[in-house]
Amino acid sequence: MTELVVRTLPSPSGVQGPGPDTYKGWLFKWTNYLKGYQRRWFVLSNGLLSYYRTQAEMAHTCRGTITLATVHIEIGDTYHFVLTSGGRSYHLKAYSEGECQRWVSALQQAKANATQMMPHSDDSGDEGPLAQPDRALIQGALKTLASKLEDLSTCNELIGKHGAALQRSLSELEDLRTPTDGADKLKTVNERATLFRITSNAMINACQDFADLAEAHSRRWQRALQYEREQRHHLEDTIEQLAKQHNNLERAWREAPSTHNRVERTPEGESSEENEDIEFFDAMEDSPAFITVPADDHSQHRHLSSNKSVTSGSLSSNWSQDDNDSSGNYLRRGRRCRIPDKPNYSLNLWSIMKNCIGKELSKIPMPVNFNEPLSMLQRLTEDLEYSELLDRAARCESSLEQMCLVAAFSVSSYSTTIHRTGKPFNPLLGETYELDRVEEYGYRSICEQISHHPPAAAHHVVSQRGWTLWQEITIDSKFRGKYISIMPLGNIHLKFHASGNHYVWSKVTSTVHNIIVGKLWIDQSGDIIIVNHRSKDTCHLKFSPYSYFSRDVPRKVTGVVTDGEGSAHYILSGTWDDKMESAKIIESSHGCGGSEGKQKTVYQTLPPKLLWKKYPLPENAENMHFFSSLALTLNEPEDGVAPTDSRLRPDQRLMEAGLWDEANAEKQRLEECQRLERRKREAQATLTLEEGKEAESYQPMWFEKRTDTETGESSYLYRGGYWEAKDRQDWSQCPAIF
Repeated sequence: MTELVVRTLPSPSGVQGPGPDTYKGWLFKWTNYLKGYQRRWFVLSNGLLSYYRTQAEMAHTCRGTITLATVHIEIGDTYHFVLTSGGRSYHLKAYSEGECQRWVSALQQAKANATQMMPHSDDSGDEGPLAQPDRALIQGALKTLASKLEDLSTCNELIGKHGAALQRSLSELEDLRTPTDGADKLKTVNERATLFRITSNAMINACQDFADLAEAHSRRWQRALQYEREQRHHLEDTIEQLAKQHNNLERAWREAPSTHNRVERTPEGESSEENEDIEFFDAMEDSPAFITVPADDHSQHRHLSSNKSVTSGSLSSNWSQDDNDSSGNYLRRGRRCRIPDKPNYSLNLWSIMKNCIGKELSKIPMPVNFNEPLSMLQRLTEDLEYSELLDRAARCESSLEQMCLVAAFSVSSYSTTIHRTGKPFNPLLGETYELDRVEEYGYRSICEQISHHPPAAAHHVVSQRGWTLWQEITIDSKFRGKYISIMPLGNIHLKFHASGNHYVWSKVTSTVHNIIVGKLWIDQSGDIIIVNHRSKDTCHLKFSPYSYFSRDVPRKVTGVVTDGEGSAHYILSGTWDDKMESAKIIESSHGCGGSEGKQKTVYQTLPPKLLWKKYPLPENAENMHFFSSLALTLNEPEDGVAPTDSRLRPDQRLMEAGLWDEANAEKQRLEECQRLERRKREAQATLTLEEGKEAESYQPMWFEKRTDTETGESSYLYRGGYWEAKDRQDWSQCPAIF
């Protein structure tokens, strides 16, 4: 087996993160004599060194902060250094000597900057002086704008000069007496008119350059302003939480002071409380398949100096928002942005589930208490939330870059499931769902439930922006006592109109844990292999299952994009609930042997590029089933849809309105009607066979079974006619399923 090592080249600026005073990465921090060194995620920014257990904790929980203005830095041996501040020492250890030197250099520079800033600080709340790179950037932008403005002034003077000369020539032309004089004067007028036209064009071009430059810098400053606003809100929320925790601690101390006097201190004065639920692992164990080895600024050599793998946060410190439109919120055209709050209904799950262990989830009679007010067809359509990734991919000239965006799209469909532990409604046979977003996003989608046992749905999407997507998905699910496994079977097809590139992949397994006891949580695990049947490019994505003892970031996804000959071109990394990045491979080589005889392949890459970032959830999402902005609009009533559309399903509509008792009664009625219809079809099929005729199987309304000429796969494909029927409002062929 080959172990992959990714070596990220330094960014052109030579620093990691947004500025020279910003650095991120993993370090080992001494906790106590029982647990020794434990890995922590450290962030150096604005003269403060903060640390967290994981990168995900940066959003809500900081484990400690060190002010560098007054810190003493002492370098030890074996990649070890000590920070002392306010009588408290922090013993830290890096993965290698080079990494240790980089951290110490970054800390010393940050300390120097923080010390210089101290005399200028006051309590007025005003911001301090700008960082040197920011000041240089602003001065450079102003200088460029001033240069463009000077060009405009020059063009304006020339236009005035040539315009006056042209006017004089026209006046002289009117006063002519003889035809011979007219020819000379006409030539002069033409020359001056040409000069006027050239100068006018130059004026227009200079105006366009000025406007483009101003707009580009305006977008950059708006992003910076938005980032600072978000940081301010995050800081305000953190301070509010700290105030609440402080009040709770004071109250607890007053109520039972004796119980708080037995807190032991570590050698550095840390409370052992921080580590009570620490992750346990060998600090120097070999790293998994994808490892980042940051290259020194002065060394570009290709071999590894140690068999020990080195991880780094450099991939996460070079995010770029330029190619990711995070402004989509699906609230255009006045679409709704909230639904009624979820009622608080208590129910004994074990009383329902104890006799169902090992059965298929679709055959368990579930009350709506465990559902969310969306059908499986709507959940399938929700995969299109980040359709702009496919719009960008359609514009790619390189099939390998296109593959990266397709891979990011395949991962993005899981981002909405992180908090969505509710079960979607099983669609009735013949149920449909349409989503027409042509005006907003250029696509329209149609789904139909084509089978009930096993539950299967067909889906077709066509976009005016250059792509078509279709899939047939069958859900296989099992209840295992402590968790539920949902295995989607079937392939997803994506074809780009311009290039003819045809991509095929399948979904991974979803697992809902703590079914009986504890808080429900969901995990995604398995592999996705994306194949371009035209160019034979492939992408292998690995969804790492969650493990309490793993040192990896939770919900981690890694991948490699290879061409038809098997040569790797891109490394993909990220998490399925937040973001995906790609790093272009510029060179690969075989390193020294790793543990257990593995041979390491060292990939040198350019700095990573952000492909996809999850949209923030709407306000009050926790009380609205954690729906995304798109999900809030999926069940919004619309005129003109088919009578089989999921929006018209009465039990789902009642549940969304908070009338769960009525919804349960309606759900039982619909399921009984469906069982009655199934018995009628079976009786008709038996009668047909007795008459010596061949019984016809159930035929969907809008899909038919065909064989794909490129892949040879037989599946249900869209036969057409739905949107035409909608235009005519002719639904006479639709069954009355509700």
